[in-house]
Amino acid sequence: MKKWFTPEEANAILPIIRQEVEALQNIKNQFERMYADLRHLKQTAPVTDENRSDPFFSLECELEFLQIEAQTIANSITHKGAELKDIELGLVDFPSVMNGEEVLLCWKQGEEKISYYHGPEDGFAGRKPLEEDGP
Repeated sequence: MKKWFTPEEANAILPIIRQEVEALQNIKNQFERMYADLRHLKQTAPVTDENRSDPFFSLECELEFLQIEAQTIANSITHKGAELKDIELGLVDFPSVMNGEEVLLCWKQGEEKISYYHGPEDGFAGRKPLEEDGP
């Protein structure tokens, strides 16, 4: 069942969402570095005989763990009713109703509070400022 947020409700959970987005960004950056290292190692590593252990196993396990950790955080955001739109930009939408129409309250990392909304089809480019009294 979809959760509907008022601007006040969305702003109330924003500190937690902000932490989760930052954690996802850190995991994404760490994953990208480790994945690049793994690719480099695989390209430059000498061919080993079958009796030796897999030299890439540990790094592959760490990458898998990072994926699981990221999915857990993304699921946490979703379970709160918010919609993670872009990890890198830190975009999160919160479903709301304004004048009887479904809209998305829109937050971008770096913004102090939720001050914008857009229609479900408009996306970030269609953001409009919230009126002070909100939807």
